[in-house]
Amino acid sequence: MVARVTVVSREGCHLCEVAEADVARICAELDVEWDVRDVDADPELRAEYGDYVPVILVDDEQHGYWRVEEDRLRAALAPTGR
Repeated sequence: MVARVTVVSREGCHLCEVAEADVARICAELDVEWDVRDVDADPELRAEYGDYVPVILVDDEQHGYWRVEEDRLRAALAPTGR
């Protein structure tokens, strides 16, 4: 099963920009697809994650928020971590 990473982000959020750059780099190295979802464009996302952006989801499950924990994300994306 191939993992999918999503960054729940907000426009104008510096931590979100940093998280997106980190996720882009890590996912490129591991050949994992990723995308960004705007927390303010989706009422359900805003209700669940509005105070915690950026939020990192792996296969639609919350993996972390505010900062990317690189070692932990890499472990989650490793074939044995899923």
